[in-house]
Amino acid sequence: MQLRQVRDIEYQLLPGSDRQTTDIVIERDGLITVRPPKRMTPEQVDETVLAKRMWIYRNLAEWRDLNATRVTREWVSGETFLYLGSCYRLQLVAEQDEPLKLKDGRFCLLREIVECGGQDAARQVFEVFYKTKGLPRIQKRVAYFAAKVGVTAGDIQIKDLGYRWASCTKRGDLHFHWKCLMAPLTIIDYIIVHELCHMHHRNHSDAFWNEVDKVLPDYRERKEWLRTRGAELDL
Repeated sequence: MQLRQVRDIEYQLLPGSDRQTTDIVIERDGLITVRPPKRMTPEQVDETVLAKRMWIYRNLAEWRDLNATRVTREWVSGETFLYLGSCYRLQLVAEQDEPLKLKDGRFCLLREIVECGGQDAARQVFEVFYKTKGLPRIQKRVAYFAAKVGVTAGDIQIKDLGYRWASCTKRGDLHFHWKCLMAPLTIIDYIIVHELCHMHHRNHSDAFWNEVDKVLPDYRERKEWLRTRGAELDL
């Protein structure tokens, strides 16, 4: 991967693919990534990006508008946090046997974590919660949908993937961002099916979306929800 710039557009050039067209994506962090066909030179990719600059400008403007709604949460009692699409109020407690519990409809967090470690420590505790509580649920849904897609999934992990919701390796291992566990179950299912279908097609061609459509005929609505409301899934 290399960082390139053509006029005022900076983008990350990804390794070439077997597809015939250039894939230009505005990632969740606003980074522009470009995956060209293998036959194209970097200079030819620059020309393609330049030709698509108006599309890039429009989508960057839309990305900025969507991310203007990003939620900034405070680590105080009464603040709301998401889990599986539902909002739960935070309650700082003096004592409990775990750093964080979802109990009686509230997220109970040890007060000393915030007082001693601040926001970073509290955020880390929530990340651990999403990873540990979410993994069995994700594994169960992957098994369910893998049978429908007609594939066999490899190792499943929940981790921090930066600007990606999920990824699928060539071996069939699936990685999901811990932030996925904030989304409603219907959206989590979409993310899972999306990655499983990449075992059939390692691109976003019509054939790929046809595979997704076979399993989730309403995938467009779920995809749109993630596009417009994904910025809310954050700490």
